[in-house]
Amino acid sequence: MAAKSKASKPGSGNPNADPGKKVWFYSLLLTLQYGAQPLISKRCTRREVIVTSSVLFCELVKVICALILMAKDGTLKKLYKEWTLIGSLTASGLPAAIYALQNSLLQISYRNLDSLTFSILNQTKLFFTALFTFIILRQKQSIQQIGALFLLILAAVLLSVGEGSSKASSSSSSEEILFYGIIPVLVASVLSGLASALCQWAAQVKKHTSYLMTVEMSIIGSLCLLASLYKSPDGEAIRQRGFFYAWTPLTLIPVTINAVGGILVGLVTSYAGGVRKGFVIVSALLVTALLQFIFDGKPPSLHCLVALPLVMTSISIYQKYPYRGKAKKED
Repeated sequence: MAAKSKASKPGSGNPNADPGKKVWFYSLLLTLQYGAQPLISKRCTRREVIVTSSVLFCELVKVICALILMAKDGTLKKLYKEWTLIGSLTASGLPAAIYALQNSLLQISYRNLDSLTFSILNQTKLFFTALFTFIILRQKQSIQQIGALFLLILAAVLLSVGEGSSKASSSSSSEEILFYGIIPVLVASVLSGLASALCQWAAQVKKHTSYLMTVEMSIIGSLCLLASLYKSPDGEAIRQRGFFYAWTPLTLIPVTINAVGGILVGLVTSYAGGVRKGFVIVSALLVTALLQFIFDGKPPSLHCLVALPLVMTSISIYQKYPYRGKAKKED
């Protein structure tokens, strides 16, 4: 019987360090990043910024940070001896391409939804993660978890209907909110669930560290995006206006924070698994609501006030009642 040790998890750094303290530290940072990201992106990124340029730059920052951390914990030298191209493509190729598309969709959605609505809709990825982990890994759900996932979808539908109707009379039409705000984030949630299941499979089968997965997926995803520039509208815009069109020094802030958040996700999952990450997500929703009220002076709308407790309850139930298989009787 193999026992799992948090201290020896991939990407854990110093094995003698107290994992409990690191879990709390990384969780706090990830909570702040999740909660503040929509608000920071909306305030610091101009609408004219080409989406693909910000995604590519984010991936570059992510690779640099991950390589620095690998060099610091001594795994970079080991990687030089053991890494293979085939192994990398097998483990990281498909999820990297999926995440690249997901990031582009999220960048579009950031600009067309208010911060709290975006954060709540983004949590539907938990449902799709559960679905794809069952399909790919045969990871079952308890009755309570299934009920919690239905609560989550109910909240998403409520937000979709409410957001479209509440902004029909604003400067942005309801169709613009739907097609450039709600639909992109929901499609991104589906892709996130699929990619998460594939990453979990790669971690179990290929034994890749969180840092290595970050580097591989960022590079492969960036190559996919660069290839798409040949025919995409973003590619044409970059050729005509330049890669950094409409960028300001402030644009670097959300891009860099988003890159650091991608690394933190791997670290939190590596140390504490999905339970702690679930609590991080719930806390992040509260951070988003608080920051939106402080900086925008905008209290949550009625549909957000109804949907928020539904989301929080569903995620809490999902994490509290995991599936437990029947114990096999020994002869």
